[in-house]
Amino acid sequence: MPKSPEEMRKDMIARLPEKTGKSLAEWLEVIRASGQTKHGEIVKLLKDEHGVTHGYANQIALQALRPADAPAPGGNGLVDAQYAGPKAGLRPVYDALVALVRRFGSDVEFAPKKGYVSLRRAKQFALIQPSTATRVDVGINLKGQAPTARLEASGSFNAMVSHRVRVASVADVDAELAGWLRRAYDNAAG
Repeated sequence: MPKSPEEMRKDMIARLPEKTGKSLAEWLEVIRASGQTKHGEIVKLLKDEHGVTHGYANQIALQALRPADAPAPGGNGLVDAQYAGPKAGLRPVYDALVALVRRFGSDVEFAPKKGYVSLRRAKQFALIQPSTATRVDVGINLKGQAPTARLEASGSFNAMVSHRVRVASVADVDAELAGWLRRAYDNAAG
């Protein structure tokens, strides 16, 4: 059975000494001493000055900037909040999308944010966002792909993706959508 995002996060943190030469506590001290306070600056510092790979640098930065009372990154607190109240009926759609994408490989990172979940490999290849009480929008990075009636240009939806697919039910999580997501995942190999 595939690991949950929270299990993958914990594994990454446990492997920090082996993979980077320092524990999370040691990296947090390096960041404090640097004076960096923005995610991108911290990632750049860790990659450029310490040779940390992007995935580990991103995880260290997330931990460094996490408020003490925030849900754990990768944890279900943010996802649960997204699918609460009027959007609760969309949780099966989210779960079906996660199950689909997990089949692509163990290197998929699910990074919950306040309003959406970013899907990353070496870089973001898609996102899942409950946009209305009746629809989840799947943003997909497929630069150069001509839009279709279903695979819309992202327009003003989200500048971090090139296309959007509107998903109203689990039945919409079909082979066509899987193909687009798989292509975006393959393109994000690094």
